[in-house]
Amino acid sequence: MAKADLTPEEMRKPLLDAMLAHVPFDGWSDKALKAAAEDTGVSAGIAELAFPRGAIEALEMHLADADARMAAAIAGLDLPAMKIRDRVTAAIRIRLDQAEGHREAVRRGLATLALPAHAGLGAKALWNTADTIWRSLGDTSTDHNWYTKRMTLSAVYSAVLLYWLSDESEGYADTHAFLDRRIEDVMKIEKAKWEFRKAKENMPSIARFLGRLRYPGRAA
Repeated sequence: MAKADLTPEEMRKPLLDAMLAHVPFDGWSDKALKAAAEDTGVSAGIAELAFPRGAIEALEMHLADADARMAAAIAGLDLPAMKIRDRVTAAIRIRLDQAEGHREAVRRGLATLALPAHAGLGAKALWNTADTIWRSLGDTSTDHNWYTKRMTLSAVYSAVLLYWLSDESEGYADTHAFLDRRIEDVMKIEKAKWEFRKAKENMPSIARFLGRLRYPGRAA
């Protein structure tokens, strides 16, 4: 089907794909979106209909697509045979590997999301990525752990992503080592929390102790 016959909605993906070639030079800007329209042979009006909020909407779509592709790749892992730390590590490495061909677009995206006008979108995108990873790994938590898992992973992923953007080591070996250290730090914290909870369960009850002082003849 000729692009002229496609609806603005159907043109979103072709426009985004074409836009990625211009983002390294023009950022996630309307200039890059206009150039993508020229590359795909459609009018600027069609591009505006495809992305009514402009380039920032294209960036949103790019991030959502990245989450979806990552989830599809995670689905191909043998998760039952992996420890949880290995699952999380594999998921983040998948995300980075898939983004390798557009590293400058990722850098430009972070710069855009760091602007005050888009800070909310940046926080939402980071949370969505962490949530996608946990759901793809089979997380079924519904209590406060649902939030703490995503907050912790958001911190780890954002730190690793920033490290990766400046990593020039062969095969991103330094990033992989950095990721392993961050995951190890998290595991130590989780272990400490677990040990504290267990110790707390075994601690004598202060209320029970005070009750004995007040009513020495009563059983605890």
